[in-house]
Amino acid sequence: MIFPCILSGGVGSRLWPLSRTDRPKQFLPLFGGESLFQKTCKRVNRPDFAAPIVIGSNAHRFLIGEQLNELGLEAQSILLEPVGRNTAPPALMAALIAAETDPNSLILLLPSDHLIRKEDLFLTAVHQAETAARAGKIVTFGIEPSEANTGYGYIKVASGSEPVRPVEAFVEKPDQDRADAFLKDGSYVWNAGIFLYAANTMIDAFKKHQPELYETIVAVMKTRHGDLDFTRLNQEAFEALDNISIDYAIMEKADNVVCAPVAPEWDDLGSWSAIWTVLDKDAQGNSGLGDARFLDSNNCLAYAERGLVSVIGLEDVMVIATTDSVLVAHKDKAQDVKTVVEQLKAEGRHEVDRHPRSYRPWGYTERINAGERFSVQSMMIKPGKRLSLQSHLHRTEHWVVVSGTLEITINGETRLLSENQSAYVPLGAQHTLHNPGKIPVRMIEVQSGTYLQEDDIRRHPETSQKL
Repeated sequence: MIFPCILSGGVGSRLWPLSRTDRPKQFLPLFGGESLFQKTCKRVNRPDFAAPIVIGSNAHRFLIGEQLNELGLEAQSILLEPVGRNTAPPALMAALIAAETDPNSLILLLPSDHLIRKEDLFLTAVHQAETAARAGKIVTFGIEPSEANTGYGYIKVASGSEPVRPVEAFVEKPDQDRADAFLKDGSYVWNAGIFLYAANTMIDAFKKHQPELYETIVAVMKTRHGDLDFTRLNQEAFEALDNISIDYAIMEKADNVVCAPVAPEWDDLGSWSAIWTVLDKDAQGNSGLGDARFLDSNNCLAYAERGLVSVIGLEDVMVIATTDSVLVAHKDKAQDVKTVVEQLKAEGRHEVDRHPRSYRPWGYTERINAGERFSVQSMMIKPGKRLSLQSHLHRTEHWVVVSGTLEITINGETRLLSENQSAYVPLGAQHTLHNPGKIPVRMIEVQSGTYLQEDDIRRHPETSQKL
């Protein structure tokens, strides 16, 4: 049995404006309605794999839970990181969790933002690597390069035809000349950041090569505590961990690292141009997501989150339209989207961090419009779900039910609202919402007041859910 550990951190800023801090690229439903996170979970939803250990950001906890629920899957553990600390801490945390069941159990460490089109080929490589992992090796999976790409790190692998071979060197992202030379040489593979190892092997590697980090991570893991379906860690202790990758911490120091070269049509989809390469295209090479139209255009990508996007008389252009932002760029400039994001972040623009739709354990809210002293949003409340009992110091609220049946409680008075019925919540009134029905409630909320931020929420003891 192999324990899959799925890493769901990261932002994917080159996929802005769709990818944002609160909904990064691994959670975007770009592939037949599924996200990369969901595809990764399904990839290891097999009899020879245990339920996954998911390690992700606290900010994405409801997205993780929602997307697992959509697949009908249940994680063995959803461990929440208070802040990002790269890949070394999660690699050891997964080993410590698995070792509680069996110190010899194997762990497959998987980033959740990769696309693998030939999954059977990849899984065959994993099983071929099991013998090496059980013998105390740390196996890294190298992707046989299809081009001289400068966006990936490389691994130099010993010559031979064996499915698992010694690693001769790890190489940083090269310039174009070196990438061309690596491709011609034939002994270099892309570093995919996917690893297979026994729990005790990784624990011993940290004790030997990162003893201080090992001790601090063990101490952090002792702070674990449950919260709904999640496992939390002490924030102050976690923030003290080194921000370091597993490559720097262990792989480049250990002498028991081997590589399994594989060609499963892998892509980390780090830009919109990379997304375009894997999507279906029309006869002119155009790819459309959502309501997109092309006229006299070639090799273009158009994404329409809502509404219609038309592209006329253009070549090699990307048009990405969300409800609050539009990106238009040449495909050759796809990597420069990150620069735009950095500029927007420096300006304090909310479009970098917040997506209009925000997920909660009870459903979601979606921003419609906002201005001075008002905000309008739609809300969806799942059947059987309830919001916390709360009040506000600086705003009133007006609710209008669009569909479903909503049970409301305002200052202790409970009643039902059906379609087209409304209710007003005065300033300071204690209130809660509940969906007692069998179908989702969809409603509009209008907020009005001097301060409309989320931190103007006072929760009261009857709270049934923590948001």
